[in-house]
Amino acid sequence: MEGLSDLLAKVDTQFLGFPSPTAPRIMAGGHPCQGIYWTPKGQRPKAAFIATHYNVDFSEHYIAPYLATRGFGFLGWNTRYRGFEDQFLLEHAIVDIGVGMRWLREQAGVETVIILGNSGGGSLMGAYQGEALAPTMSQLLPEAARESYESLPAADLYVSLNAHQGRPEVLTDWMDASVVDETDPIATDPELDPFNPDNGPPYSQEFITKYRAGQKARNQRITDWAKAELKRLNAAGVPDRLFPMFRCWGDLRMMDGAIDPSDRPTPMCYRGHPAVANRTPSIGRANNLKTWLSMWSLETSKCQGRPHLEKFTLPSLVVQGMADTGVFPQDARDIHSFIGSEDKSLELIPGAHYFEDSPEVRNNMASLVCDWARARI
Repeated sequence: MEGLSDLLAKVDTQFLGFPSPTAPRIMAGGHPCQGIYWTPKGQRPKAAFIATHYNVDFSEHYIAPYLATRGFGFLGWNTRYRGFEDQFLLEHAIVDIGVGMRWLREQAGVETVIILGNSGGGSLMGAYQGEALAPTMSQLLPEAARESYESLPAADLYVSLNAHQGRPEVLTDWMDASVVDETDPIATDPELDPFNPDNGPPYSQEFITKYRAGQKARNQRITDWAKAELKRLNAAGVPDRLFPMFRCWGDLRMMDGAIDPSDRPTPMCYRGHPAVANRTPSIGRANNLKTWLSMWSLETSKCQGRPHLEKFTLPSLVVQGMADTGVFPQDARDIHSFIGSEDKSLELIPGAHYFEDSPEVRNNMASLVCDWARARI
């Protein structure tokens, strides 16, 4: 089986950098929208994937050479928020994704565009497609950018690949419900502490129910504070502020493999042992108030998956690796159930979050995705 170096020898790459309708090129030279377009060597494919994340650089995405050597283009695309999660605003990210989509349609000669929603990018790309079908946030943008937002080019196919349901959903699922003071990384309610051996694992259904309610309550407490604090600051002429967040590797499924069973090892999360990872800065570790309300809040964020997925009419594929330690089988089943399309499929297959298990596992996943897409072009 071909290794990565063999694949890279068979592809061409092109760096792209463009301004956005709501962000110019900065004085130092960097463009807000950047990415790399991967293609089969010497070819100009008529079908291409595009993948973007909230803050992770996807330009060199691991799947790119696997798709390009199977005859597809792949645009690993970044918005202005790559590496700047604390400043994220959904409406501007969607505008930036539209720049990449238009380039594929108008410059690259792509006739079939396939959105690839991977990891956290699943809900972001789902939100893009949902807004392209029925825009709801154009009023949040400067007037000069609204026409661009209201004419976003939609994709033709959608692939969800080890994707979280949405940004507020995954953060809340991962939150340590035993936090009692958001300004103190130590203060803990022992009755809700998932790392207190008196509570489990294994966890009782009573504890699971109480813990899940505590996670949602924690999200709401931060939301209530963020709204009040933003109002207070704005009244004093201050537009926003940063605040830290602690202890967000507390999903009970990371410790107890009997909850939503799969092939994953436990205890384990993307950062190693959850008890250790939970004490270190991680997902959502810093936010502007507006970013919290735009990205993480269960009450106010439009980065939730279901409302966008329900708008879908395009053929959709949901792929879930059964050894993933941060996305679980029920997440994939829920995403599949939310999608409004008649042509939709769910595939639960071997593999970890990035299918880093082996070249064979990655190749099998890539063949599954490409075969599905090819059958619908």
